[in-house]
Amino acid sequence: MNKVILLLMVFSAITIDATFAQNANERKKEFNIDKSTLAIDGYDPVAYFTTGTAVEGKKEMTVLNSGITYRFSTNQNKELFKANPAKYEPQYGGWCAYAMGETGEKVEIDPETFKILDGKLYLFYNKFFNNTKKSWNKDEKSLKAKADASWAKFLNK
Repeated sequence: MNKVILLLMVFSAITIDATFAQNANERKKEFNIDKSTLAIDGYDPVAYFTTGTAVEGKKEMTVLNSGITYRFSTNQNKELFKANPAKYEPQYGGWCAYAMGETGEKVEIDPETFKILDGKLYLFYNKFFNNTKKSWNKDEKSLKAKADASWAKFLNK
């Protein structure tokens, strides 16, 4: 009986590890990250909520969450993230919210152009005189619904 329980425990652990690795690999394919898996160009995802500003994280203060690396500016922010990563991760894998809603495409962002909406972080492209946050704000409800649907397609491949 003990051998059966032990075998079931080992099998469960292997299955959980394999599922985690698969989820991490899938997330890495869809998220806006660099080659080292760093998200938000190294900006602290919690600082957007706690300070209302974009703050660069420190290289020595990181958390790996399901294959995605985040940097933090303070230990407190790091601990807040670890307690509830889903609360702080950017929507649409960190891609431009406006582009996800307008065309369903993954477009780079400017980590300093963001919005907190209903307790969620949205990031936007803002280069070459094109601040997509302004366009998002003009038709937010419709664009958000379209962006949600577009992002779901990426996740359900």
